[in-house]
Amino acid sequence: MNKIFHVSIFYLLVISLLFMVCIGCGNNKTKIEVRKENGMVFIPSGTLNMGGDNDQADKNEFPKHQVVINGFWMDETEVTNKQFSEFVDATNYITIAERPIEWEEIKKTLPPNTPKIPDSLLQPGALVFQKTNQQVPLNNPSFWWEWTLGANWRHPDGPNSNIKTKMNHPVVHIAWKDATAYCQWAKKRLPTEAEWEWAARGGKKNMIYPWGNESIEDGGAKANFWQGLFPFQNTLKDGFLTTAPVKSYPANDYGLHDMSGNVWEWCSDWFDIEYYGRNNAKLKNTKGPQKSYNPSMPYEQEKVIRGGSFLCSDEYCSGYRNARRMGSTPDTGLNHTGFRCVKDIEMD
Repeated sequence: MNKIFHVSIFYLLVISLLFMVCIGCGNNKTKIEVRKENGMVFIPSGTLNMGGDNDQADKNEFPKHQVVINGFWMDETEVTNKQFSEFVDATNYITIAERPIEWEEIKKTLPPNTPKIPDSLLQPGALVFQKTNQQVPLNNPSFWWEWTLGANWRHPDGPNSNIKTKMNHPVVHIAWKDATAYCQWAKKRLPTEAEWEWAARGGKKNMIYPWGNESIEDGGAKANFWQGLFPFQNTLKDGFLTTAPVKSYPANDYGLHDMSGNVWEWCSDWFDIEYYGRNNAKLKNTKGPQKSYNPSMPYEQEKVIRGGSFLCSDEYCSGYRNARRMGSTPDTGLNHTGFRCVKDIEMD
């Protein structure tokens, strides 16, 4: 009887060990080989399950649908101040935020009969984030954005700021038109929204964040985001009130840094909150809708921005989720908006 008992225990142990090994095999995903060239990483082809992954997802992230993506190259990091400086030095390019505002152009994006803005405010400048001194409604961004004359990519927080010690930070106050100008100079382009999400997921299927499903607040540092009560209290646990140097956080499995947080990134697509629902068939290399659609912005056309920024938190926008999508007008640059480029294989 004892012999039978010991034999049974032996077989149970063997079966248990085999079971544990099988589970381990299932969880240890084959490591993706990261290919890097000239500051870019190769993103392989595949089929993206595009759209929301959890209950934080907005309705414009549904329905989840499939998009076939061809392989492409993507900048390892967001374009930095140093890289953008090289572009400006080579081309003498002047960003939107550095140009006077033309009233006849801007009034096209405003409700009819909007009074003319005073000439004193139609000078070069941009919107800069300002912490509030108390809790405010989170549905009114005017509480924390302030029009600041003299703010631009060289002076991200206003005319008295500079980027001398931030050359390896992402460039900000970049409008979509500025980003496309840089891409053209660099012989690259902006990613489509589908390419961006495919790259952010890093080969992981249906995960909430580039690193997986673990909350951004748990475990080790994962991204530059708002830590505290937005928009008036930031604990600065990560040491950064605004942007962080690129590569401050681990890369995803494709070798891309800061696909979550730091700065929002421009995509090439127009922003249509109903676009996913209008396309039931499997798409291939979609470039998005022909025009923007957002009822809350009836007089403006918007381009897609992705990835969230240093202002994002779960309580506010959870912008660092893979599927989170927002829109912004092509002539708008803020101090939490930047970009990165991609390149087609045939462009090599």
